[in-house]
Amino acid sequence: MSRSLPGPVTPVVTPESMRDALGAFASGVVVVTAIGPDGPIGFTCQSFASLSLDPPLVSFAPSRGSSTWPRIREVGRFCVNVLAADHEHHSAGFARSGVDKFAGVTWAAAPSGSPVLEGVGAWVDCALWNEYDGGDHTIVVARVDALGADPDRLPLLFHRGTYALTPRAGS
Repeated sequence: MSRSLPGPVTPVVTPESMRDALGAFASGVVVVTAIGPDGPIGFTCQSFASLSLDPPLVSFAPSRGSSTWPRIREVGRFCVNVLAADHEHHSAGFARSGVDKFAGVTWAAAPSGSPVLEGVGAWVDCALWNEYDGGDHTIVVARVDALGADPDRLPLLFHRGTYALTPRAGS
């Protein structure tokens, strides 16, 4: 049985067509944090995933233009904070450059000392495992050393260029 492809076919793949098509995939939002020589540092990231259970590994992909990732890389230890539904302000705040991203932010130290933001849905304390070329991003693979989660917190989701929330089944 032959069927039509959904949506228009884009013969030339551009950054815009990639963004439009792949925006159909909802992603969570994380903030990667560490303690640098001058205090806490962090950045917002959408491309985060569980990679391996044995050994326990996760991955994320900061932009090559990030000024924060090189400083976190230097530290070698960091925490991935999985933002909860009411954390749009953290997503926006940690995406900015040239400001004190931790002003007014409450956090506790993970076992590595990296900041765990108050009220996150989950946190993953990591050590840098390896990095790979990912075009205009760097693919970071990290070993998971400790983690925790609050099952009552709903995730912050990003879909088609905006924040979205998927209700729980039965809600």
